[in-house]
Amino acid sequence: MTHALLSGDRPAVVLAPMAGITNRAYRQLCRETSAALYPEGGAALYVSEMITSRALLERDEETMRMTQFGDFESPRSIQLYGVDPAIVGAAVRMIVDENRADHIDLNMGCPVPKVTKKGGGSALPWKRDLFRAIIRSAVTNARGQVPVTVKMRKGIDHDHLTYLDAGVAAAEEGVAWVALHGRTAIDLYSGQADWAAIKNLKDALRPLGVPVLGNGDVWGGADAARMLAETGCDGVVIGRGCLGRPWMFGQVAAALDGAPIPANPNSDVVFATMRRHAELLVDFVGDEAHGCREMRKHMAWYTKGFRVGGETRHALAMISSLRELADLLATIEPQPYPDFVAEGPRGRTSGAKSVALPDGWLDSCELGLDVDLSEAEIGVSGG
Repeated sequence: MTHALLSGDRPAVVLAPMAGITNRAYRQLCRETSAALYPEGGAALYVSEMITSRALLERDEETMRMTQFGDFESPRSIQLYGVDPAIVGAAVRMIVDENRADHIDLNMGCPVPKVTKKGGGSALPWKRDLFRAIIRSAVTNARGQVPVTVKMRKGIDHDHLTYLDAGVAAAEEGVAWVALHGRTAIDLYSGQADWAAIKNLKDALRPLGVPVLGNGDVWGGADAARMLAETGCDGVVIGRGCLGRPWMFGQVAAALDGAPIPANPNSDVVFATMRRHAELLVDFVGDEAHGCREMRKHMAWYTKGFRVGGETRHALAMISSLRELADLLATIEPQPYPDFVAEGPRGRTSGAKSVALPDGWLDSCELGLDVDLSEAEIGVSGG
C-alpha cells in the first residue's frame, strides 16, 4: 500500500511512538481532534507504541494487543525494535504476511537504558554492519509491499556521532525515509534539538532521493513550519509537543499548508477532549478502573496553565471512574486556552546522563563477536 504521506505529495506529519501514550485510544483521539480543527490534520501518520520484534514473533498477549488497529486507522503504522537481523526480518515478514500494518518504522533512536544496554535503539547505529544488516533484512522481508522507514538520533554522544553514515546506509538499503531527532542519546530530552544536523542529513540524502523528517522541539505549528524552512526537511515527527494537545496535528498541518493556524481550544473543548480520551482508554483496555488509571498520567499535560486549583489537580491525578472525572471537570470555571504555556517543552526534559552500553561497545564500529546481543522482551519508548 502506498499512502500520500509516503509518496512525497505533501510534507509528512507523524506522531512519534511513545510508550504508554500512543496506543489505539490516543491515536484515535489525535485523528479526531486534529481533523475537527483542520481537516488535513486527521491525515497525519499516527505510529503505534514501540513493538519488540521477538515478543511479536512469540505472539505475546500484551504485544499483540498493542498491534491492534481501529477501523478508522489508515495507514496503519507499527514501530519495531530489535537487535538481531533475522528476528527483525521475521517480524517484518509476519506483519506483511498477516496484513498487520501498512508502514513499518525501525527504532534506532531510543535512549532508554533498557534498550541501549542491549546494543539497541540509539546505540545500534554505532555498529555499522549490524545497522545495515537489520535494515536490509527488514526491507528485504517487506518485499516492496510495505514501506520501511528508520528513526534515529545523532549518535551516542557528541564524540560518537553516527547520523550521517547511518542515514546514507539506510538510504542505500532502500528505506522510504529517515527521521532524525536532533539530539544524541546522552542528551536524552535536555537542551535544544540540533536542527542543523537535520539540515546536514537532508543535504547528504538529497542526491539519493530519500526524504528526511525532522524531530525535536516542535511545540506548535509555527515551529513545524520553521523547521521545514531552516532545514529543508520533508516533514516533521511530533512527540512530547502533543502531550495534552492531541489536536496539535491539525495546527501543524495547517501551518505546513500555509493556512492560518487554528487557535487552541477553550477549556470546555479541552475538558470534553479529556473525557473522550478517558472513554477511549476504557474501551481499549476493556476495564473502566484500568482505563482511568491509564488516564491519570495525562492530567497534568491537559490542565497545564489552566486555573484548576491544587486540590482538583490532585483529585484528577487519582481518578478511578469516568463519572468522577466528569464531576471534577464540571467544578472548573470556563476559561480561554492559556496560550502562554501552549508552545514550549512538556513531558521529559532530563538529560546529560551516561549511556548504558554493552561492554566494549565503543571499541569498534563493527560488531564484535564477544558482544551479547540477546534480546529482552521489553516495552519502552521510542527516541
